[in-house]
Amino acid sequence: MKRLVMAVLLACLLLSSACSTGNQQNSNDPGQTSGPSDDPGSKGVVIIDPSDLFSGRDLEVGYDETTSAAIKLNGNTAASGSNAVKVSGSTVAITDEGTYILSGTLNDGMIIVDADKADKVRLVLNNVKINSKTSAPIYIRQADKVFITLAPDSANTLSNGGTFAQTDENSIDAVIFSKDDLTLNGSGTLIINSPAGHGIVSKDELKLTGGTYEIKAASHGLEGKDNVCIGNAKLSITSGMDGIHAENPDDSTLGFIYIQSGTFNITSEGDGIAASAKMQIDGGTFHIVSGGGSANAAKSNASSKGIKASGELVINDGSFTVDSADDAVHSNASITITGGTIEIATGDDGFHADDTLTILSGTVKVTESYEGLEGLHVKVSGGDLTLYAGDDGINAAGGTDQSGFGGRDRFGGRGDGAGSKGSIEISGGKLYINARGDGIDANGTLTISGGYTVVCGPIKGDTATLDYDVSGVITGGTFIGTGASRRAMSFSDSEQGVISVRIASQPAGTAITLSDSKGNKIISDYKPELEFEIVILSSPDIVKGETYTLNVGSKSDEVTAK
Repeated sequence: MKRLVMAVLLACLLLSSACSTGNQQNSNDPGQTSGPSDDPGSKGVVIIDPSDLFSGRDLEVGYDETTSAAIKLNGNTAASGSNAVKVSGSTVAITDEGTYILSGTLNDGMIIVDADKADKVRLVLNNVKINSKTSAPIYIRQADKVFITLAPDSANTLSNGGTFAQTDENSIDAVIFSKDDLTLNGSGTLIINSPAGHGIVSKDELKLTGGTYEIKAASHGLEGKDNVCIGNAKLSITSGMDGIHAENPDDSTLGFIYIQSGTFNITSEGDGIAASAKMQIDGGTFHIVSGGGSANAAKSNASSKGIKASGELVINDGSFTVDSADDAVHSNASITITGGTIEIATGDDGFHADDTLTILSGTVKVTESYEGLEGLHVKVSGGDLTLYAGDDGINAAGGTDQSGFGGRDRFGGRGDGAGSKGSIEISGGKLYINARGDGIDANGTLTISGGYTVVCGPIKGDTATLDYDVSGVITGGTFIGTGASRRAMSFSDSEQGVISVRIASQPAGTAITLSDSKGNKIISDYKPELEFEIVILSSPDIVKGETYTLNVGSKSDEVTAK
């Protein structure tokens, strides 16, 4: 966020804010210069390059009142000295490029931008209140691009009366409706009430680079056809559909969302943030409740995911609290997490990727879910993960998910699902899994080569601490697992020692300690949250063929690593 602020200040210093009135052309258009950050993509994975997204004018918030046209709204009409402003009753039409400063109230009216296709128009909202009973208070019919700037310390309100009547060939169904590129910026506040439609819609690009927004909409809060790009804005959205929505049905490469920074409080009946293409989040603070939250999972019939992309989804940083009826973070392709702090409660999956789910770093806490992590391939190489799941903690669903079946009843058993193509790879990080189903379920292969993994499973039902169809191999890292004995599996192969022991049922909180022949503690005083009947331990400090002392509660046994 600091880099964005500095970029805004620099843009204001370097770029002229002089704008025209009437038909005078603006001679200081900086065009496509730099984005909000002077070092875009310096951290994490880049699938959307922010340096190409924000122009200098997207960031420019200064304006010269002496060279701008003033429009005074007077209840049922308006007045302006500019030849480019046409007033007809309570309808104000702006027909030429320039900067226009609006103030006052329209009880039932519209601001229409109908300029040349090459014109850039700026609207400065300076304590404006506009209601339109049957249309959009601000309608951008034609321009090259429109900038709406919220004047410093201004409080602005735009609202619709509950219906959208057809006024021309366009279906205008938002409080701010633009047929062309639209950018909102500034440091003021904008309140939007749309009881029958969307909040802000652009049928091209939609960008927010500043300002405070309070949006209540029956449909989507924000919608952009080609993209929605946000940096350094503060949004509070309550929506009957998606909070933030980007979708282009004509071009699969468009309809993407990029968020660099900002504050987002979203309560949506649909998805919190949804893109028909890819999505990249580099920072920000997010509080998302979708579909009534995790407690409403069984009642939700529509898509009510927290963060959703049909294409690739990347989270590089940010602070997230998500409470969703459906998946909290979802991609129809792949998900990559490289940082941030994410806390999730969901009625379905914490993270779901149709293809590959990769976690490289960050802090993730899933307090409630059906399955914590799910993907065809799940790769964890870093981060601090805590997963609570009503079914599987981590599930690699290759083909039909058959977890919970197979009748395996011995340690070291192999499944017969050689056709399963899923995989789970844990090479680093710290994982704690508390699952009421299988702790780690690989419908295919499981490989652990590093990290510190703890799995706490139940003793009831057809559950297993480890479940794999093809192979389960550990070559490095520490693994501690407890759970049920009936379908228990250990690793099928290992490069370090593994201890797998069946014991009498032990209550939750019973301490487990493993010591070597010299009395050195390898696993010290681990206390599972659930009762258990098996113990599976592996560590680089456990050597095959050597004997160790395993203490479970008050009982002590000599065990040999395999």
